[in-house]
Amino acid sequence: QVQLVESGGGLVQPGGSLRLSCAASGNIFSINAMNWYRQAPGKQRELVAAAIISSPPNYAESVKGRFTISRDNAKKTVYLQMNSLKPEDTAVYYCNVNGRSLVGVWGDYWGQGTQVTVTS
Repeated sequence: QVQLVESGGGLVQPGGSLRLSCAASGNIFSINAMNWYRQAPGKQRELVAAAIISSPPNYAESVKGRFTISRDNAKKTVYLQMNSLKPEDTAVYYCNVNGRSLVGVWGDYWGQGTQVTVTS
């Protein structure tokens, strides 16, 4: 079993900032990718930012220059610093982790989601 616990969502005014965190625990020995997705009402889930081991981070065009993804491999935790938030950033944000267990089984895991609402 692998658990992903997200935190940091909330309500913020346009131009504000939030920092999301996602900590992985359980039967996960090493992690290849730690990503953030989001899903707004009536829209498909989209990749916001990706942090893949030994690669530079990737961002959706809509968040470049405003969001920063980072990871602490020792803590198996990924962060998403979101600045200059806009109403269109409103969505449920999901943490996604691709990693393997001690016996070498790879898996793709999802957090429960955290709501981010940007409104005046």
